[in-house]
Amino acid sequence: MPSKHPIFDVSRLKLQPLARREHLMSLADVLPLGQAAGPFEHPALPVLADRILAAKQRGSAVVLMLGAHVVKEGLSRYVIDLMRRKLVDVVAVNGAVSIHDFELSLIGATSEPVARYIRTGEFGMWRETAAICDVIADGHRQGLGYGEALGRHILEKHPHKDVSILAAGYELGVPVTVHVGIGYDIIHQLPNFDGCSFGGCSARDFLIYTKAIENLEGGAMLCFGSAVMGPEVYLKALSMARNVARQQRRQIAHFTTAVFDLIQLPDDLTQTPGKDQPAYYYRPLKTILIRTISDGGESFYIQGGHRHTLPALHKQIVSKMK
Repeated sequence: MPSKHPIFDVSRLKLQPLARREHLMSLADVLPLGQAAGPFEHPALPVLADRILAAKQRGSAVVLMLGAHVVKEGLSRYVIDLMRRKLVDVVAVNGAVSIHDFELSLIGATSEPVARYIRTGEFGMWRETAAICDVIADGHRQGLGYGEALGRHILEKHPHKDVSILAAGYELGVPVTVHVGIGYDIIHQLPNFDGCSFGGCSARDFLIYTKAIENLEGGAMLCFGSAVMGPEVYLKALSMARNVARQQRRQIAHFTTAVFDLIQLPDDLTQTPGKDQPAYYYRPLKTILIRTISDGGESFYIQGGHRHTLPALHKQIVSKMK
């Protein structure tokens, strides 16, 4: 029986071509390997580089979770290089990452000024970006994950596929899992959006991601700038993996986590702040840095902009591989 409540008629929407949009980021902003916004040092970086390389030597998982600003700040080549070097087992992203990755690889630009376009109701109403919905619908019919379906499409059809994290994942066989929340992303407001397709494809990606988390013992999980998707998806996947591991008399407890972000956190990463403290409500702190490593793991917080921290970590890893 259909809903008894009235719904918005999406057929009334008018889309505009991306050529009319003002873009805040372009290919010129994508950093070449070896270039950073400036020098950056942190005592945790060489430790993390050692842990990542040791994890790969022992066959444990290295998991990378990304927020959209990693792409918007021009760091796609660094992520792709880590994938090419077989240093990452899964790259987990939110829906915004997939959209910026798609647009950047299609037209060489992405990111719109929200304040300008929300005034006129044009925010997110872009014709070419709507193609993502058709790709995901087709991928769902084929039983693919979101990242797999979109990565294949970008690899086959986009002129700037060399800067696409999703295309690299499909080409290299490294899962790029996309974790969506309906209503979070601009493509969810478009007339050809089908929630069942997105839900199905993203649900497959969640299980692909969780399969990698099963191998996190002795491994590493790094979260760059994802304050909601990263910790929440990781928390549920870890609970599922530990549930099975316990039945098999295994542990998933001795691994390394790291959060890379801008905000100031308490110095003590061993105690969850009280509910009267704002830091309590910052999910990466209590979930990634405290609660999930309390039985034998270790965590690190690296405060800084992504254009400083990710190239600096990459440099540490590559220098130790030589």
